[in-house]
Amino acid sequence: MTAADTADRKALLIVAKRPAPGRTKTRLTPPLKPEQAAQLYEAFLRDTIDLVRGVPGARPFIAYAPEDAEGYFRRLAPGFELLPQVGDDLGERLDHALAHCLRDGFRQAVNMDSDSPTLPADHLRLAFGALENADAVLGPCEDGGYYLLGLKRPAPRLLRNVRMSTPTVMRDTLALAAEAQLTVAQLPAWYDVDTVAELERLHAELGRLPPNRAAHTRALIARIGQAADMLGGLPNRPERSPSAAQNP
Repeated sequence: MTAADTADRKALLIVAKRPAPGRTKTRLTPPLKPEQAAQLYEAFLRDTIDLVRGVPGARPFIAYAPEDAEGYFRRLAPGFELLPQVGDDLGERLDHALAHCLRDGFRQAVNMDSDSPTLPADHLRLAFGALENADAVLGPCEDGGYYLLGLKRPAPRLLRNVRMSTPTVMRDTLALAAEAQLTVAQLPAWYDVDTVAELERLHAELGRLPPNRAAHTRALIARIGQAADMLGGLPNRPERSPSAAQNP
């Protein structure tokens, strides 16, 4: 890889695991069956892959786990670069993925989650734009974590020194960035889908969005959501609001 090849290169990495019933989205079981929870996460993956394909100028990656899942992701996301996750915990794995790309000549590298299927594509474009002026960019989640973290040079402490999967991940990451005198841009907040309440929120949101948004997730919920008690009695196909067409 030459300097000319990487002069303006941007890496966009989806952090993902191969779905497995009984180990995937377990906080959604019940009301979902383990097989349905795994199918739902695969739908999230497919929608995230479609989202990333639409980001101009970014090289798409999947940072995948477990280590024997390469074949699954090669079939799921043809044309994506595949990078196995390396590390004993999530922070190490996230750091390894970003550092790998930055040391391989990418000028910017962004990690994103794989369970925010309705995330607006503009948030991803904004992330790369923000890195033109900031050292790091974060997309905060409403539960205290983040759905995206991007860098233009390795910053291992931001990832390895944070206790992941806690309500203070975002706050702790910002504190470490301040200690390191790194400038941080923040994107609009969004949400990921880990709990039944968040699944209900997603179900309601899909009713307000155009049918091409999160199409795989929408179709899966339509198939497994026929039983009203799955989503607390919410109707399977909510009416779209008049403003939905203005929110692509």
